[in-house]
Order: sequence, then C-alpha cells, then structure tokens
Amino acid sequence: MSTPHSDPADDAATPRLLDHLIELRSRLLRGVAGLIAVLLVILPFGNKLYAALAAPLLAKLPPGGQLIAVEVASPFFAPVKLAFFAALMISMPWLLYQAWAFVAPGLYQREKRLAMPLLVSAVTLFYAGCAFAFFLVLPAVFGFLTKIAPEGVAMMTDITAYLDFVLVIFFAFGASFELPVALVIAALLGWVTPDQLKESRGYAVVGIFIVAAVITPPDVVSQLMLAIPMCALYEVGILAARWLVPQTADESSTKPRA
Repeated sequence: MSTPHSDPADDAATPRLLDHLIELRSRLLRGVAGLIAVLLVILPFGNKLYAALAAPLLAKLPPGGQLIAVEVASPFFAPVKLAFFAALMISMPWLLYQAWAFVAPGLYQREKRLAMPLLVSAVTLFYAGCAFAFFLVLPAVFGFLTKIAPEGVAMMTDITAYLDFVLVIFFAFGASFELPVALVIAALLGWVTPDQLKESRGYAVVGIFIVAAVITPPDVVSQLMLAIPMCALYEVGILAARWLVPQTADESSTKPRA
C-alpha cells in the first residue's frame, strides 16, 4: 500500500527493479555455473594443454632447448591458469548468451535482429584472431627471436612468463579482429558513415600500425602480422557497414511490451 505522499510511478517501478535484479542474478549464476562446469572438465588436461601451447616455441628452440620453472609452484599454477582461460574461451558463447537473454527483452525488434548476427560475428572473429596468432604469428615470432639471439645465449623461458606472453598475444589478436564489428556498430549508432570510413582510410592505416606497434612484442614480424590483417578487416568493416546501414536507416521499430 502506498503512503499519501508516495509517487505511484515509484511504487510501480520498485517491483520491476527487483524483477530485473533477480533476473540478473539468475543469469550470472547460470553463466558462472557453465564456466565452472567447463573448467572441471578441462582441468585434468591442464598439462596436456600447456604442452600443446608450448609447441610453437619448443619447435623453434635448438636441440635440447626447453622451458623452465623458476618458481616452486609454477608447474602447478601455470597449467591451472591456462585451463581457466581455456574454459573461459570455450564457455564464451554461453556467457554471452546469458548477457543477451538479460538485455533482449528491452530491445527493439530491429535491434534484436541486428544484435544476434553481430554477437555471433564478434565471437567468431575473436576465435579467428586467436587461431591466427597460434598457428601463424607465434611460430613466426619465435623463429625470428631465436635467430637473432646473441651467440652463446640460450633461450630458457620460464613457463609462467611464456604463458603470460602467449595470453597477451591471443587477447591482442582476438580483440583486434573485432574491428569490423566495431565499425558496423559505430555506423549503426550514427557516429560515422561508410563514406567517412572510406575517406579516413589513410588515417586508419597509420593508426592501425601504431596500435600494432604498441600491443605486440617489440619485433617487426608480429607488428606486420597484426597490422596487415587489421587493414584488410577495416575494408571488410566498410563493406559490412555499407551493406547494413542503408537497410536499417528507414526501418520503423516497435517497442516490446514490458
């Protein structure tokens, strides 16, 4: 029952807010439960995962070269850390689905039609960036680094330092491959137009090379192997924005029922 001085709108908004908070908690619990389930499945294979992750470096080391563990607990914590990040990547579609299920009821019908393809494209491009880094970039970078090592210097990398290095590379390439999705979203929001993106191509290329120099290791191989695909993805983003924006500019949308 509302008090004589209470606002009916506030009284009606309070249950809706509680419903949203309960729904948010439910989605968070489901997402965390899925992540933990995947982690429990992967955890026994942590050492094998690390062996597979270390293969690009070990293949480039001289005969007898190996990774080392500087800290006492590194042989335990490094595979566990890798298993967690692997579980996070595997369960990413499930986590994003929970986020989508929470926000979808408040979206317009047009926004729903666009959000799902963009979400799928973002996940796919992130995985593609990680795969590109593992199968092409890491072997090229390690081959370059082992060849320029000074004479008499043996590369004996700590397993934790190697894991951190590879995870940074994965994140850098995975996030950079999201460029087309970012351009499409910017165009849909009206921040830029496809023509403006085309006209700014020269500035974009310079910016891409600067970003590649900042987020990659200090070697020209990894910088070029990130900058060149990003330039190609920029062109893909322009084409996707040009294809989507005209189709959505004149569409009318209706707000879903509360």
